[in-house]
Amino acid sequence: MGSEAARIARRRDQAVHAAVGQGLLSEAEPVAALLDVAGIRDSAAGLRAAFAAAAAPGTRVLHAFAVKACPLVPVLRLLHEEGLGAEAASPGELALARAAGVPPHHTVLDSPAKTGADLREALALGVPVNADNPQELARLDALTRETPPRAPLGLRVNAQVGGGTIGALSTATPTSKFGVPLRDEGAREWIVRAFLDRPWLTRLHTHSGSQGLPLRLMAEGVRVVYELAEEINAAAGRRRVGTLDIGGGLPVNFASDDTAPTYAEYARLLTAEAPGLFDGRYALVTEFGRSLLARHGTVLARVEYTKTAGSRPIAVTHAGVQVAARTVYDPASWPLRITAYDSGGTPKPGPPTVQDVAGPACFAGDLLAAARPLPPLSPGDVVAALDTGAYYFAHHYAYNALPRPGVYGFAVRPDGTVRFATVRAPQRADEIVAEAGGEHRDALLPE
Repeated sequence: MGSEAARIARRRDQAVHAAVGQGLLSEAEPVAALLDVAGIRDSAAGLRAAFAAAAAPGTRVLHAFAVKACPLVPVLRLLHEEGLGAEAASPGELALARAAGVPPHHTVLDSPAKTGADLREALALGVPVNADNPQELARLDALTRETPPRAPLGLRVNAQVGGGTIGALSTATPTSKFGVPLRDEGAREWIVRAFLDRPWLTRLHTHSGSQGLPLRLMAEGVRVVYELAEEINAAAGRRRVGTLDIGGGLPVNFASDDTAPTYAEYARLLTAEAPGLFDGRYALVTEFGRSLLARHGTVLARVEYTKTAGSRPIAVTHAGVQVAARTVYDPASWPLRITAYDSGGTPKPGPPTVQDVAGPACFAGDLLAAARPLPPLSPGDVVAALDTGAYYFAHHYAYNALPRPGVYGFAVRPDGTVRFATVRAPQRADEIVAEAGGEHRDALLPE
C-alpha cells in the first residue's frame, strides 16, 4: 500500500470510529454515508496538475465534473471551489450545478435527448451545449436564427473505436446511442460540412466510455476526434474547431486503496497518441466523474442480525440495493470491498470467515457481498462498503420504501479529531410518504 493509500485508509478508520461515537450511525440511523473532503481535494488537485504538466503554457483547460457521478449540491460546490466546472446531462443536473454556484461558462450540457425547452434554457443561460445528432443540430439552427448563441456550441461524435468489459458503459461501439457515428457511411463528410456551414459550431466532443474501458481505447477515441478537428480546420482554411471536449472515463481501481491508473498516466498517453492535443492550439474540456469521487466515499451499515443457512454465515445489514443497485444486480462488474468494524467503530480482528453480507430489501439477491472472507460478524457490528463515493449513495433506489441515508463530509483535524458536515440529511418517513403521493391519498376513489 502506497503512502497516499495509507493516508486514505487511516482517515477512513478515524471517520468510522467518530461516526459511531458521535451517533451518525446508530440504531435510529443504521445507514450513513461518509465523504472524505481531503481526499476529494487531493483528487481535484491531481487532475489539474496532470493536465497542466502536459499542456503548453496558456492552454485553456476546463475540468467539468460529471454531475451524474455524485449529484449533491455541496459536493459540486466543493469541486467548484477546487477549480472544477460541471458537466450536466439533464435539466435537473443543470439546476444542481447552478445551485452550487457553478457559472454557466464553466458548465457543459450533454444529453442524447434534450428537448427544445432544454436547449432554449441552456442558450438563455449561456451554457455551452454539445449537440448529439443531426436532428438536434437542426433545432439549434432554428434557435440560433432567433437569437445568436451566447456560449460555444459543439457536436458529439462517436469515434466507434470499440467497447470495454462493461457493455452498458461503452459509448464508442458501432451501435452506441451517443453522438454522430463517425465511421458510418457518409458521416465524416457530413460532419465536416456541418461545421463549414455553421460559424457558431466550434467544439467537438467525444467520450468512449468509463469503467472497464482500457486507457489505450480511451486515448484512441480522443486521437480520432483530434484528427477530425484538424480535417475540419484544414477544409475551412482557418480554425473553426477551437475546443475539444474529450470526455472523462478514467477507470477506478476497486481492488485496493491504490489509485491506478492516474490522471498523469492518462495525460502522458494522450500526449503520445495525439501530440498536437496539448500544444496550445485547442482549448480542452474534460468530464471526469467516478475517478474523482469513488475512492473517497464509504457507506456504513449496522449489522442487525446474524444467521446461518446451508452452513454459510449471513450478516443481515441495513445497506443493500437501495444504496448499491449496480453491485446487487451486477456483482461481477461492480464488486465492492467490504471491511468490518466492531460496535464501537474499531477495525474488527478475527480469523477470516466466509460469509454473506446481506441488505434489508425483500428479495434474495440483495447482497453487498457473497461468500466473502471477513472477521466473524455479530449484531451491532458495522460493515463498510468502500469506494462508494460515485454512483452509490447519491443514486438512491427506493425499493421497499427504504429511506435515503444521511451523507456527511468529514475532515480530520491535526489532533486526530473528526469534524462532520451534513451534506444531505437522512430521509424522514413523512418525506417518503410525500414522494409516494401522500397528499393525493383519495385521488383514485370514486367521487
